[in-house]
Amino acid sequence: MSGTPFGSCPIPHQDHATVQMAHGGGGRMMRRLIEELFMPAFGSKERGPAHDSAILEAPSGRLAFTTDTFVVSPLEFPGGDIGHLAVYGTVNDLAMAGAVPLALSTGFILEEGFSMDMLRRVVDSMRRAADEVGVRIVTGDTKVVDRGKGDGLFINTAGIGVVPPGVDVSPARVRPGDAVLVSGDLGRHGVAVMSVREGLTFEGALESDCASLAGLVAALVEAGAELHCLRDLTRGGLAASLCEIAEDANVGIRLNETSIPISPPVASACELLGLDPLYVANEGRLVAFVPAESADVVLGIMTDHPAAPEPAVIGAVVAEHPGLVELQMPLGGSRIVDLLSGEQMPRIC
Repeated sequence: MSGTPFGSCPIPHQDHATVQMAHGGGGRMMRRLIEELFMPAFGSKERGPAHDSAILEAPSGRLAFTTDTFVVSPLEFPGGDIGHLAVYGTVNDLAMAGAVPLALSTGFILEEGFSMDMLRRVVDSMRRAADEVGVRIVTGDTKVVDRGKGDGLFINTAGIGVVPPGVDVSPARVRPGDAVLVSGDLGRHGVAVMSVREGLTFEGALESDCASLAGLVAALVEAGAELHCLRDLTRGGLAASLCEIAEDANVGIRLNETSIPISPPVASACELLGLDPLYVANEGRLVAFVPAESADVVLGIMTDHPAAPEPAVIGAVVAEHPGLVELQMPLGGSRIVDLLSGEQMPRIC
């Protein structure tokens, strides 16, 4: 694999071995980890020998650049795992700027004693997710910390992408009159993670929505849809994303509660756990701000795309109450949707 070598962790021969500290720096043990695990998953002999940096062809146009760190617990959950999450999450951040993903980096922070079997599963999961999206993981690093100091595995990623000419997606473009759409039902990821963490079972399938949104955004761009702003609904869910955009754009947002798609299993789980589904994290859903006259076209494109299983128009941007999000209730009246002072659900991404 070209790029910064994965360092300080030997790869044992045993199938059920664990990660051990490699005292004294790199050498043969470090090279084995690169050659026997990471290179087969992420590398290619055609790219030449490993080096301290990946060399990429610089495309013309604007570049988008993002970084993220993943600390989800547990590492595997219904519908996904930390490997898929790391690739999809980074690709989705690029897509929210209208960018086509080009390349990713990855850094592993491993706790001494971490299962090599689990590490292989995570690496394979990342490879499959990258192949699905059509993005390369071109460089990376690994560090091992003392037993009891790292909680298993953390993954850091960075990604770069190319923004096509004429694409300008930003909160600064949100304006009164825009329609607000979501690409699917909300809350699946957070509830799926919490169900495993708390040992809960619910009626009906309850899996994370962990998925790439790059193809959906590309379809919207290729169709010529006028996109003012996109945001993936991760930590803090729909509520946090809309509050941030309302404040950044200095506009008001008015939502219709009955239009917001929430599946019955998620609604039941949130009621049991005392959670508000508007604040529950998603890893495969976005909110889109588009001109009102384009809403039906954008909704039609979403409806025809597999990454948008239950799209809906859920509200509009208004000139009133700038910086605030108002939720209209089904029986009349309304309430303000505000940012929480802390995380409702920690360690879900």
